[in-house]
Amino acid sequence: MCCLDDGCCCGCGGCYDSFCDRCCPCISYDTRETIFGCCICFLILGAVALLAVLLAAYGFVRRPEVAVESASLTRFSLVTSPATALAYNLTLTLVIRNRNWAMSIKNTKPLEASYKFDDQVFDRVLLAGEGDKQPPGKTRVYHLVSGAAGAFVALGNAGEVEFRKENATGTFEVEVAVAGEVRYTARYTKCKVEASCPLKLQLAPPGTAAVVFQKVPCKLAKADKNC
Repeated sequence: MCCLDDGCCCGCGGCYDSFCDRCCPCISYDTRETIFGCCICFLILGAVALLAVLLAAYGFVRRPEVAVESASLTRFSLVTSPATALAYNLTLTLVIRNRNWAMSIKNTKPLEASYKFDDQVFDRVLLAGEGDKQPPGKTRVYHLVSGAAGAFVALGNAGEVEFRKENATGTFEVEVAVAGEVRYTARYTKCKVEASCPLKLQLAPPGTAAVVFQKVPCKLAKADKNC
């Protein structure tokens, strides 16, 4: 058995490391140190990459995207006696997209859509109940068909004047307001979801030609902290 300068002795089919008291391949000490250093670097880079992926997936919330893809109004009339009410028929398609690629959205309160005229609510529609989940990257489509012979609404004198003004043109400004509260995967903060969708709808009574509708993106209210 012959000893080399790096502490390894030839023998046992390879080299004998006198420091570690074991046989090892005939690789120089410097080469082994380089390989060991590279392995450590790869482990560190892997840990950094994993941390970056987790941070991108769960560290930042991308708020939902809300839009009205289609809407039609076939009836919209005002009744003032015995109380102010709106007789209406409204059909619309509302879409909500979860823009997060890793986090799902869970409703901590029911998700609702409110219909407003002149900033006054005249009806509410339930979109999704408490506990409902929306997977990452998925889009929910809600086809809403609503109508009432006399939906109570407190328009007041100014609101009635605005109704008559818009009724003369045949185009009504109706707002769809989406409201709810959600929680994202791996996060404890509850976040409000509030979106406003202002629509200009041309009255198209049954039997008339369909009115072309351009998709309307809804404006989200300012987010709370950590949302």
